[in-house]
Amino acid sequence: MCFSVNVNLVKDELENRYGASFPDRDRYQPSYYYHAFGLPELPAICSGSAGTIQLLRWGLIPSWTRSAGDADVIRYKTFNARAESVNSKPSFSKSFRSKRCIIPVRGFFEWQHVGNDKIPWYIYHAGEEIFSIAGLFDQWVESSTGEVFNTFSIITSDANDLLAVIHNSKKRMPVILNRSDETRWISLMTSSDDAMAMLKPCPPEILRAHTIGNLVNNKSANRNTPEVIKPFERENNSLLF
Repeated sequence: MCFSVNVNLVKDELENRYGASFPDRDRYQPSYYYHAFGLPELPAICSGSAGTIQLLRWGLIPSWTRSAGDADVIRYKTFNARAESVNSKPSFSKSFRSKRCIIPVRGFFEWQHVGNDKIPWYIYHAGEEIFSIAGLFDQWVESSTGEVFNTFSIITSDANDLLAVIHNSKKRMPVILNRSDETRWISLMTSSDDAMAMLKPCPPEILRAHTIGNLVNNKSANRNTPEVIKPFERENNSLLF
């Protein structure tokens, strides 16, 4: 599961990191906290247009969706796509073959169950670098209005040793691509078998994690602030590992 991410990345950082450009630079807004259920637009680098950073809305709507009502139901079920079934599940199989994407992030959030408590954690690259989450995208056109929806889903795998302890209820994690695999992941020349081979847990040593405060749980607060990822020591931290 991965429903919350930190995309506090300015346009120049993204353009320099991926060698791509924003066609509409004013539309993108960085944020320390994006939650899938808010249906945010996030930057993405997509198959077929590697030189462009597109904005996709979280919650994939397959191109075959029949109506706006169906789209509203489906998009809340496609925030994540399980690596084990992306090549066979109808919502994702077509996108997996030809519409793969990269979702750049600074980090992501998960919750650990400790007794009756849910402890929030922030997970990030050990070198504090931008990293790439594997995703799928699709385009759906609302037939009655002609409105175009460009949407995406994040792919998840079994958790590595670090995330299995933190996300101990589901033991899942987003697929973090090796930097050497990024171009291959979005290439239209990459076979489905080769793409499937990339969908595995990343080595735990490339990540760092720390507990954070309860601001991240406050839906009425402004969570687009550095405070949301600030380390917060808890009395029972010694019980977590």
